Parts: sequence; structure tokens; C-alpha cells
Amino acid sequence: MRRIRLVALLAVALLAAPLLVRAANEGANAYKELGLFGDVLELVQSNYVEPVDTDKLIAAALNGMLTSLDPHSSYLDPKSYQEMQVETKGEFGGLGMEVTLKDGLVQVVSPIDDTPASRAGLQAGDLITAIDGKSVMGLTLSEAVDKLRGPRNSSVKLTIHRGSAEPFDLTLTREVIKMHPAHAQLYGKIGYLRIAIFSERADKEVRAALDSLRHQAGGPLQGLVLDLRDDPGGLLEQSVAVAGDFLDSGQIVSTRGRRAQDDQQFKAEGEDRTKGVPMVVLINGGTASAAEIVAGALRDNHRAVVMGVRSFGKGTVQTIIPIPGHGAVRLTTARYYTPSGHSIQDVGIEPDIVVHAGKAEAAKEARRLRESDLPRALKNPDGAPAKIDKEPGESGPATAQATSSSSGGDVQLERALDYLRGAAAPKGEARP
Repeated sequence: MRRIRLVALLAVALLAAPLLVRAANEGANAYKELGLFGDVLELVQSNYVEPVDTDKLIAAALNGMLTSLDPHSSYLDPKSYQEMQVETKGEFGGLGMEVTLKDGLVQVVSPIDDTPASRAGLQAGDLITAIDGKSVMGLTLSEAVDKLRGPRNSSVKLTIHRGSAEPFDLTLTREVIKMHPAHAQLYGKIGYLRIAIFSERADKEVRAALDSLRHQAGGPLQGLVLDLRDDPGGLLEQSVAVAGDFLDSGQIVSTRGRRAQDDQQFKAEGEDRTKGVPMVVLINGGTASAAEIVAGALRDNHRAVVMGVRSFGKGTVQTIIPIPGHGAVRLTTARYYTPSGHSIQDVGIEPDIVVHAGKAEAAKEARRLRESDLPRALKNPDGAPAKIDKEPGESGPATAQATSSSSGGDVQLERALDYLRGAAAPKGEARP
């Protein structure tokens, strides 16, 4: 038993050393706590009613340590680490949605465009209470995600709780999710560019989409709508690259952490590929992380008007730290700040022009989970409180409602197009 305990302690020390070295330097008490961990592990190995897998116990302990910090830090075992690497490349197997845990249940943060989840009608805020008839209560987020994934063309039944409606079942067929970050469309001479996620191909696809829009328009655009609604974010470097596609100069984002080496500034280092045409950025409660960086950069540099409703409010940076032979650690290492020096952590980005969606979309917004709703979410360093969204019709900054619909019933997009048509109208002409 002494040998088992020493082996277990060595394994814990090897895994935890990169995370605990700072704490150890600040006091030897951290290593005493490792001894306590070893004592408990030995008790479990000796007395638990069934044999235990020591590797699984240690992985669960590491994950528990990290998830106690904030909602975005976690331990990735080798399998999860490999899956995460595949996801960032924009191609993976599954249903196509961002999820989190809320009160022990799996909650949909945002379905990804043109995936089984979006085609089945899953909505932000939906609670998944059971997977294939088995309750999700007691599962970790990684365990729940593993159950949602599976072989291509296999089916999975989800039990959904939506608002006050009766729970219902949805059966989805898993696919290899090939995410195309950018989608473009032309409305007259005004371009529409949607970015669904900031995966590795985001900037490349954005540039191709802008070229396509100019070609379709037969020349320069008169305006551009950049749609970041329900974009859950992604890679920091991709958000910097995409923001730089619309800026000639200026700061895009800065990061600040506990250590000086975590402080960075990212600036535009190219040219505005749209040549300064009027821009509107659409945001909503599903606009998060990297998408918020882009919205904040374009707003603070006075390059675009931000329209819609308050964004998600994730203003922290996670660093993936590989542990050779043992997966990796996802650790929150810094907060990011918009060019004006403000953190959006826990509060989100407030639009310049508040435009509420139609009734159906407004109902989804009311159920939507935001950063401030997540357990252990870090507070805004400026002390700014999380804001409560106003209902349609209430007073607020430049509140507006769109009623016409040349854009398929999307009132927020219609309002953005109306704004740009007015911005493009020659002086002296009537503007809508």
C-alpha cells in the first residue's frame, strides 16, 4: 500500500506541478495539501466498495480543482485534448452546438449554423435533461459531450426542456461537422457577411467572402453588415486577423494577466479591405469571446455602428497548456480589454443602437444564458454590474424597432440594411 501511495503521489505531483509551482514558492503549505490528497486517495483505494481506476480518480481531481476556479478552466484528458484540437480546425463529429452546464443540466449556448442541432430547431437556452433516455444529472460537461458525440450517421435522442413548455424529445443524426465560418450575401449594393465561429479558417474565408461580394456588386460596396449574432467565439488570433481586415490602424484588443508576460497588445497591421465603407455589426446574447473582441474593436475605433442587444460577456483568455502524456490544462490566464480600455467580462458589449428582434427571437433571448449566469464566473474588474436587457418599447440608447422585412423576417438585419441605405444616400436625399 505504501508503494501504491508513493506512485499515486508521484503521478499527482507530475500532473499538478506546472500549476502549483507558483503556490509552492509562496508557501510550503501547498505540498502539505498534496499529502492530504494522497491520504484520501489511499483511503479510497483501500476501502471503496468496488475497485477503482486510479488514473480516472486523479483526472477527476484535477478537473475539480480547475473547474472550481471559473467556468472556462478545466483539465483535458488525452482524448478530450485531441478532440479539442480537431474542433479548432473546424471539422469534428457530433451535433453542432455550444453547450455548458447549468444546475446540473446541459444547456445550449448556441447551435452552429447548418448543423444537425440548428436544423432540428434547438435554441439558445434549451435545457437537455436526458440523452438517450438517461438523465444528465451528475455528469460532468466532458461526460455529457462524450454522450452527445458518436459515430457518423448514428442517432441520439435528446429530451429538451424549453421555458414553461412541456418537455419534448428530439432525435438527431450525428454528422461530421464541417464548419464554414463565413457566409456572404448581397442586398443591392450592400454586402452581408456572417461569421458563425472563429475557427482556424475564419480570416481566410472572410477575405474570400469580401472578394466575392465585390465581384457580385460589380465594384465597391456601398455598405457592409457584419453579422456576429450567435457566434460563440473561438481563436484569439483569428479575431485579431478578422478585425484587422476592416481597420487601417489602431488597437484591436489588449490582454492583462497576473504576470507581465501575459500582457499583450494587438494592433491592426494591414489595410481595410472594404476601403472604409459604412459598416454595421450585429450582436446578440450569443455573441461571445472572440466575436466580442471584433465588435468591440470596430466600435471603439469608430469603424462601425454596433446594433442589436447586449452580448454574452466573456472577457477572459484561456491558454491551453499541454502536459506530455497526460492531455492538457485549459487555464484562464488573462482578461481582455477593448481599445477603450474597458473589460466586457460579466457585462457584455452594449450596442450603439438597441434593436430588439421579433417576438420569437425575443423569447429565445429571454431564455439565453450569459456569462454572468455561469457558476463561478469572474467579476468585471472595473466593478461594472451585469446589466438587465430592456424589453422592446422601453427607453434605452437609440432604441429602434424594425417592422418591414425584405430580409426574410429578420428585423435586426432589416434595421441594419435601412441604416446603411441611409448612410449611402447622397446628401439632400431622404433617408429612411
